[in-house]
Amino acid sequence: MDLLTALRISASGLSAQRTRLNVLSSNLANANSTRSADGSGPYKRKDPIFQEVSAESFEKALDNESKKISGVRVTQIVTDQRPGSRVYDPSHPDADATGHVLMPNVNPVTELTDIMSTSRSYEANITAMRTAKDMIAAVLNIGKGG
Repeated sequence: MDLLTALRISASGLSAQRTRLNVLSSNLANANSTRSADGSGPYKRKDPIFQEVSAESFEKALDNESKKISGVRVTQIVTDQRPGSRVYDPSHPDADATGHVLMPNVNPVTELTDIMSTSRSYEANITAMRTAKDMIAAVLNIGKGG
């Protein structure tokens, strides 16, 4: 197994999870934004789309076509088109003629749960990188003779 490839795979996971965390933070920050920058309505929740990235050197090292090991990347960030809730608040500047305000389709509990999951995935990738780094250091020490 190529330890540098292991580091690259973990680094791809770190990068993808960092992007996911940024998107989730934006969602949470805009949970009460009833007007988007372009004035088209309330903020719409966003989701990153992950895609597998092949790591061919791992596949060759394993010498087994059925076991594919790969990294990940974010290919796009999509906007959730589900409508938000309508809240009665006639004093709100974005209230319609009936006094209702269209709120963003962001659920803070869901966002916080996703942030916790992202944090755990990030920590797992850090642990994998530390392990690979320690293995590389051990191999170099063996080469030194001690």
